Amino acid sequence: MNSRLLLAILLYAAASATAALVQDKGTLDPQPLAPLTNPNDPHLGAKELFGRKALPAPSAVRSIGFYAKGCLAGAQALPINGKTWQVMRLSRNRNWGHPDMIALLERLSDKVHEVAGWPGLLVGDLSQPRGGPMLTGHASHQVGLDADIWLTPMPDRELSRSEREEMSAVMMVRPDRLDVDPKAWTPSHLLVIRAAAQDPAVERIFVNAAIKKALCREAKGDRSWLSKVRPMYGHDYHFHVRIKCPSGSSECQSQPPPSEKEGCSAGDLAYWFSEPVLHPKLPTTPVKPRREMTLAELPAACRQILIAP
Repeated sequence: MNSRLLLAILLYAAASATAALVQDKGTLDPQPLAPLTNPNDPHLGAKELFGRKALPAPSAVRSIGFYAKGCLAGAQALPINGKTWQVMRLSRNRNWGHPDMIALLERLSDKVHEVAGWPGLLVGDLSQPRGGPMLTGHASHQVGLDADIWLTPMPDRELSRSEREEMSAVMMVRPDRLDVDPKAWTPSHLLVIRAAAQDPAVERIFVNAAIKKALCREAKGDRSWLSKVRPMYGHDYHFHVRIKCPSGSSECQSQPPPSEKEGCSAGDLAYWFSEPVLHPKLPTTPVKPRREMTLAELPAACRQILIAP
């Protein structure tokens, strides 16, 4: 098996786990994780350490490291209820982020209500209280600058705790994976994603390739925002918003800005609709499990964030 195909299978599997996470039900009675037998084991996955922190580090706000390899100090919680948003899956305790991300979500929720008639945002995972790797799902979301937003509009009432844990998001992609489902996709979905992409703080938006295809087909007028919207495995039920490293955040590792290309040509999308990507075959020999990221592999400052009171 060539290395590119193997990478595609691994990425697909990881992204599928993330996509499934949107649909995974929560619990009305979350239980604390069992204490670690040896938390100082240098081979222990960092996710086991960060996943056990219920509150943020009480220090100045700092996004430290890269989106998929870092941590967060001074995190702020997105309130679980706003006039134009509600937080889902509260049992995960992942509604924490850099204050710039919290401000973006509050700003965006108002804007989509105004420009798209969208009742409000259902907000999924942001980050853990101290960022870092998560026990389940995401590879990124580690520095408080990523957020998942459901493509299901918020109901015109406050959801119960049970509904927030058990409600499923609406599937946007057709069963054959080649386009959006016309029974679910609406012009308002484009307006919501466009509003997010047009915010100056936003660096990237990740969606299923079928959604990118629909956006390319349906966008009118100024299409420059399409360059920020990138196809990614999974993301059938939600879109992923990533903001830039905040100004003055010297410890935050940025990524190259997106190209100015719309990314809408047949060649741009061909890979995503190729047979190996749409229907990846499992390798005939077992794939060696990926080694868990350890605390030593994160930026050195993350150790102090982890052990802070």
